[in-house]
Amino acid sequence: MTVLKRFAVILILAFGGMAQPVLAVQPDEMLDDPAEEARAREISAGLRCLVCQNESIDESNASLARDLRLLVRERILAGDSNEEVVEYIVARYGEFVLLKPTTGGWNSLLWAAGPLMFVIALGLGIAYVRRRSTAEAPTEAGLSDDERKRLDEILKGQ
Repeated sequence: MTVLKRFAVILILAFGGMAQPVLAVQPDEMLDDPAEEARAREISAGLRCLVCQNESIDESNASLARDLRLLVRERILAGDSNEEVVEYIVARYGEFVLLKPTTGGWNSLLWAAGPLMFVIALGLGIAYVRRRSTAEAPTEAGLSDDERKRLDEILKGQ
């Protein structure tokens, strides 16, 4: 192995692990059954930390995120399906808790607002350009004789 390859391997081993997300799940939170723990991790990855707002509850160290992780595991132990666990938490904290919000109901209005505003702005822009291109240039027709003489003097002076 060349020196360059060795250096590359060392860099990959040293910095490759940094790209992985750091999970904040504490050992005392984990479920004994690996299948149930995997379900809890899957559900937690889709729920937003209400304190951090840009992390899942699995990645957040906030105390509220810990409470939500424990709540997810509690609902799993109670026998709820993944959908029932998510519905329970959404019913309690609102749709904001979802990292990927739904596109139905009132949210459809929010999803459609961006493209709708773009179409309106495009229409207004086209109408403005068309109106401006058909407008006539100002003429000297509205000037009095004195004003026309003064304008001619100014133009000759340049």
